Amino acid sequence: MLWYFKTLGKGKVIEFILLAIFLLFFFGPLLNLLLLAFSGEWQYPDILPKSWSLEWWSFVLADESIVRSMWLSFLIASIVTLISLIICIPAAYAFARISFPLRRFFLFSFLLTNAFPKMGLYVAIAVLFYQYNLMNTFIGIILIHLINTLMLMTWIPSAAFENVHRSQEESARDAGASPLKVFWYITLPMAKPGIIVASVFTFLSSLDEAQGTLLVGIPDYKTMPVIMYSIIADYPSTAGAVFSVILTLPTIILLFAARKFVGADSFANGMRLK
Repeated sequence: MLWYFKTLGKGKVIEFILLAIFLLFFFGPLLNLLLLAFSGEWQYPDILPKSWSLEWWSFVLADESIVRSMWLSFLIASIVTLISLIICIPAAYAFARISFPLRRFFLFSFLLTNAFPKMGLYVAIAVLFYQYNLMNTFIGIILIHLINTLMLMTWIPSAAFENVHRSQEESARDAGASPLKVFWYITLPMAKPGIIVASVFTFLSSLDEAQGTLLVGIPDYKTMPVIMYSIIADYPSTAGAVFSVILTLPTIILLFAARKFVGADSFANGMRLK
């Protein structure tokens, strides 16, 4: 290995060291989490666990309240993604294709829900929810999750629709296709990668949402991130690590499944205000 570094210049060696530090900083906590989840006995200053165990996996998967929280999280994330698609795709298409006054301002305004401290925003919303009896209700949780996903589900598909050339739509119209057929057979398939990227991020954002659910859904609705707070506080760190791995698995699976569409370009185009 040393011979390889000797062939490199000092600049390349420094770049390699910086890259190695970044990778260690990025993947180190994930690796530590994975080791902790399967450790039986692991104490400082040991680098690796002395023994391996599945004890806390059995505990987590045998607890009915935890399993119920998993199903609830996936149910909420699926419903939020579906509703976001129904609401935001027409809006994204309108932002991409229709010129109207203050268009850029309205598009930028979707960022405002992410510009304030989340808990402060949730407390203000909770006051309204109390008035309309939405606290501790399934509908209230769905609404809280939707607030977080509007930006992703509008910006990214809007950029995807912008990238569809109008000439292709006009050609289909010249051939006699109705506006609905042009949208369904031309525009929507070409914008599909951006919509899939937005759907994946929306699902994952809803799956990881904790603060709003904790404020609005307690005591009857406890999702995985909410349950995690009590597990971390009441049980050894190994139990928290097991639950974190379970919470992370859907993210990894979805990103691998959507790796064809999830890329820096897709996300960057969605974050670009045109």
